[in-house]
Amino acid sequence: MVMRTRITDALKQAMRDKAVDRLSTLRLINAAIKDREIAARGTGKDEDISDADILGILEKMTKQRRESARVYEEGGRLDLAERELAEIEVLAEFLPKQLDDEQVGAAIDAVISEIGATSIRDMGKIMGALKGKYAGQMNFGAVGAMVKDRLN
Repeated sequence: MVMRTRITDALKQAMRDKAVDRLSTLRLINAAIKDREIAARGTGKDEDISDADILGILEKMTKQRRESARVYEEGGRLDLAERELAEIEVLAEFLPKQLDDEQVGAAIDAVISEIGATSIRDMGKIMGALKGKYAGQMNFGAVGAMVKDRLN
């Protein structure tokens, strides 16, 4: 629940500072978290969502905004692209620091040796372990290709 507290505190501070754009993005984050909680209630889970769940929500929101910014830039709507990029900056404040390629490679090698993976059939286990240990710290779309290269 540390993430939830950080987001709520940032929301309150944005209200005090009258930072309209930042406040809007923080409200979107809160709404996404509440949506997830409501969906969890429908499945019979009464517990709050975890920090890992919140990280997943933030990653998804960041990915959506990157894609939207790209589409807006291609369409010549730079004003909308800038708004999306500004939202990404607010989202990034709550995400852990991204690992560089060298650190990602070392993490992949460590998990492969830990699991004892020898073939592409072990890719699901490797990706699961990486997501568990490094959630929010690496781009798993790019990591999949790196894992395949190491297993071949």
